[in-house]
Amino acid sequence: MASDGSPQEQVQKQSNQTELDSKEGIQPILSLRNVSKNFGAVAALTNIDLDVYPGEVVALVGDNGAGKSTLIKILAGAHALSSGAIAFEGKDVEFKKPSDALELGIATVFQDLALCENLDVVANIFLGQERNSLNLDETEMEVRSWQLLNELAARIPSVRDVVASLSGGQRQTVAIARSLLLDPKIVMLDEPTAALGVAQTAEVLNLVERIKAKGLGVIMISHNMQDVRAVADIVVVLRLGQNNGVFRADASNEELIGAITGATDNAAMERANRMDNASTAVEEKV
Repeated sequence: MASDGSPQEQVQKQSNQTELDSKEGIQPILSLRNVSKNFGAVAALTNIDLDVYPGEVVALVGDNGAGKSTLIKILAGAHALSSGAIAFEGKDVEFKKPSDALELGIATVFQDLALCENLDVVANIFLGQERNSLNLDETEMEVRSWQLLNELAARIPSVRDVVASLSGGQRQTVAIARSLLLDPKIVMLDEPTAALGVAQTAEVLNLVERIKAKGLGVIMISHNMQDVRAVADIVVVLRLGQNNGVFRADASNEELIGAITGATDNAAMERANRMDNASTAVEEKV
């Protein structure tokens, strides 16, 4: 008689079916099917499937080298996929360069933020997108900058402050505001809370919630599971360049860590089991 799989696999299937039922009739903004990327003989990604819906935060998690950054770069137009298909709003698309992704409606905030510290907030938000390259409309650019920041309820003292004077959280805010300039439908965030303090992290996570509230799809790479649980609707685990599970954000640590490490019994779980066994042994002696 064929096995129905481990208890963890059964729970995962039930979770996936619940998600499918709740999204029935809703078209994803972005769909990936069997997306693969090879660098010579090295397979960086193999048969990746991914769906992102309006007003949904999808967290991409996985160990170093799992393929998260490669996937983001494909969607940003920086890498061409080797095989597979990408659909945007139901239509097959192909990205040959970063501007293709931007024009379609996919904006990316990379971990380095790509900000010019010697320029003010307005100049950074409009960097490369100036209203008129011959005669800059500074007034219109300033008004639009404030509009974007206000939509995010951002705490920026002045749009004329140079970026070098801003905190890490404020710099992330400027980068996110810039990503919204062209009215995208998907925003991708690469480790948005890395190296930030507690207060700044909370500020950035609030920004993610506000992007979601605007009806945009969000793809967020993060190693911080606490941040993932705070804002993600769906957690997609990559391992060694392959899909290794799609979970709801309320999945247990054991499920997520097991998928990330590729083992149901990992070090953290083994330690917990040892402690449980030791506690049981003490109780039996008593």
